[in-house]
Amino acid sequence: MAETVHLPDEAATAALGASIAPGLKAGDVVYLTGALGMGKSSLARGLIRALTYPDQDVPSPTFTLIQSYEAADFTLLHLDLYRLESPDEAYELGLDDALPSSVLLIEWPDRLGHLGYDDRLDIVLELADKTNPSAGRIAHLVPRGNFKV
Repeated sequence: MAETVHLPDEAATAALGASIAPGLKAGDVVYLTGALGMGKSSLARGLIRALTYPDQDVPSPTFTLIQSYEAADFTLLHLDLYRLESPDEAYELGLDDALPSSVLLIEWPDRLGHLGYDDRLDIVLELADKTNPSAGRIAHLVPRGNFKV
């Protein structure tokens, strides 16, 4: 069931990530979508820290493309695909092989093109009020396919 959440600040964005974390299991895919500066990395940090430990260093995977974290029951792979020039470049990341024992947290999932995942949780971040950026953001959470929240 789709849900929309108001995020007044960065702390609320990280808290949303932390609230999603306990429901994830190996094989899950989460797409983080939104323009630059909408809070994708903040949400990812909150989610990752909830699954690892509160002061976990969570660098942006913009240049490495992928960061790996060990959660209690699975490996969490945080991906930033912004720099992919073609969906076929994703093959080199080995995501399909990793998925059965991992959770994929993917920023810029549109870069996967035809290689994307049907069963996933989409989290779309955008300004709450396009005429007033200080009004915070909203997150639309939409389960797709067989994804269970």
